[in-house]
Amino acid sequence: MELRPARPDDMATVADIWHRAWHVAHPGHVPDGLTQGRTLAAFHERTPSRVADTTVAEVDGELVGFAMVAGDEVEQVFVDPDRHGTGVAGPLLAAAEERVAEAGYDVAWLAVVVGNARARRFYEKHGWSDAGDLPYEVSAGGTTYVSPCRRYEKRLL
Repeated sequence: MELRPARPDDMATVADIWHRAWHVAHPGHVPDGLTQGRTLAAFHERTPSRVADTTVAEVDGELVGFAMVAGDEVEQVFVDPDRHGTGVAGPLLAAAEERVAEAGYDVAWLAVVVGNARARRFYEKHGWSDAGDLPYEVSAGGTTYVSPCRRYEKRLL
């Protein structure tokens, strides 16, 4: 597996992975309108502006996952559902943590949907701690939703 900074020509594949993986992890755990608003087209609209924030993972030349960082937040970590359990997510998370630390932050944080037990176990396995409730505001289709999340944190330095 190779980790590298994303390039503009990666972002369509990032959008495809994000859409597929998001819809594996979130339905039933977020407001229904948000689930319906997370269309493939919506992910394709969101990704081009995020190229500078994104690290991608490749296996045998195929893009299989990504992580996005915004300031001190590890904002997105997603792996193609066909590659779940193959060891891609851990190195992506470590790369995101490194980016946050290089930006000068002592603590990184991320939001995990309350019902996403798989993700919560993954983050805890990698040294992240549940720091409490986080009503996370997200928009889809012009509507803002409050998604029930937990704030996870990890001391970096």
